Amino acid sequence: MNSILVILLGCLFGIVLGWLGRWLYAKFKLTSVEQRAVRLNEEAIKEAEAKSKELLLETRDQLLKEQQQQEREARERRSELQRVERRILQKEENLESKQAELDAIKKQLGDREDKLSDKEEEVAQIEGSLITELERISGLTSEEAKGLIMENLYNDARRDAQLMINKIEQEAHLSADKKAREIVVTSIQRIATEVVSDMTIASVSLPGDEMKGRIIGREGRNIRTLETLTGVDVIIDDTPEAVVISCFDPVRKEIARVSLERLVQDGRIHPARIEEVVNKVSKEVGRIIADEGERVIFDLGIHNVGPETIRALGRLHFRTSYGQNVLAHSKEVAILSGMIASEIGANGELAMRAGLLHDIGKGIETESDANHAELGADLAKRLGEDPRVVNAILSHHNDAEPETLEAVIVQIADAISAARPGARRETLDNYIKRLESLEQIAESFEGVDKAYAIQAGRELRILVNNDQVSDEGAKEIAKGIAKRIEAELRYPGRIKVTIIREMRVVEYAR
Repeated sequence: MNSILVILLGCLFGIVLGWLGRWLYAKFKLTSVEQRAVRLNEEAIKEAEAKSKELLLETRDQLLKEQQQQEREARERRSELQRVERRILQKEENLESKQAELDAIKKQLGDREDKLSDKEEEVAQIEGSLITELERISGLTSEEAKGLIMENLYNDARRDAQLMINKIEQEAHLSADKKAREIVVTSIQRIATEVVSDMTIASVSLPGDEMKGRIIGREGRNIRTLETLTGVDVIIDDTPEAVVISCFDPVRKEIARVSLERLVQDGRIHPARIEEVVNKVSKEVGRIIADEGERVIFDLGIHNVGPETIRALGRLHFRTSYGQNVLAHSKEVAILSGMIASEIGANGELAMRAGLLHDIGKGIETESDANHAELGADLAKRLGEDPRVVNAILSHHNDAEPETLEAVIVQIADAISAARPGARRETLDNYIKRLESLEQIAESFEGVDKAYAIQAGRELRILVNNDQVSDEGAKEIAKGIAKRIEAELRYPGRIKVTIIREMRVVEYAR
């Protein structure tokens, strides 16, 4: 029992002793931590004070540097301002000196103006006295003298201007003639065209004279049927083994010729057979007309051509003028027009189209008394052709004034195609004789000084005496010459009669 108590007391004493040791140890640790904390706090305070002193010194140094920099900048600005002020003062001094000089110059100018005014008054007085003296000596007032001088100056200026104009015109004519010859010769040399084709034959060969009776038929019914269907006149005369076909329309004449040749070859000649052959040949000729029109358009590369225009062109294949095929002539004119236009910088496509269509009026069936140029122009206008093409067609024989350069080119190309060697069948003697006849008819009228047949005989230009012939008399002479030409001469197309009555004033400079 006692031992247990001793053990318990021993345990209790040990526990107390252990707790006491721990408490003492904890207190010791706490004391050391507090001391360390105090020491760290003191060190931190010292370090903070040192840092603040250092920052304060740095701030003070920075402020000192900035203050010094500002002072330097202020000194520099003050020095710059002083320099500017000195310059301004110097400029003001210069301006004052210049103002003084200007004042002196103004004063001098004022004095000179006063002197000039005095001299002007003196000059005006002297001029007035001189003018009065001159008027007294010449017997003319100043206005009359001024008008006389102006008139002399005007006449001199007009004379000099006219001399200059004449010189320029002469130089222009020389250069234009030279250039025109070059262009025309070049165009003629570039085109390769055949010579004139044979005249369209208007007769049909027969195997024998007995065939004439079969063509006439019983009571003339065969020949009447042929003439009625084709619109031609069949002439059967004493010409051996031949029948002549006469018709103004070349297409009808061609239909009648081919039909009669086939009837003669076939041997069966009666009204029904004649009607059958004529209808068949008419269709064939119609196809030929369309084919020829389309062929020439294709060869020239012309587009937008209507069927009616193609048919009118194709009909030209059966037309001739002095033995020259009109369609071949139109094609040649189109090519020449395009060449000349390309040489001088004109519209080549327009010139070629106008050249092709210039004689299209010759392929139109009509009872109108208008010439082929007017008919062609009306057709082109109705079919919507370019107004420039219409004018070229109408003016290619001077029925109207050419309005474009292309119209003049068509005139030139038409003359070249008609006048070149081998183009037409008319002999030189007949051609010259026809021109001389035209001139002789015109010169036979009283008051005519000189007559000239131009444009291959298509125009007769007449100069009349201004003193002997009045304006009304000139009109009567023109009508009389035109009537005599119609009565005495045979010619294709129509001839334009132009009367020129002018007054000429001649002065000689000595």
